Amino acid sequence: MPRFITDSCVACGSCAANCPVSCIQEGDIYVINPDECIDCGACEANCPVEAIVEK
Repeated sequence: MPRFITDSCVACGSCAANCPVSCIQEGDIYVINPDECIDCGACEANCPVEAIVEK
């Protein structure tokens, strides 16, 4: 199941920088494209504010 970025995202970019398939888009908060996500968990493991959760 793809991950989801919550409103507690601080838009630091560490999730996108560590995504092996580049499925995270930059914005006020970052957004994961669920169609491209391979559910590896790299984004969640690298989020400093624990803003990424399983959907």
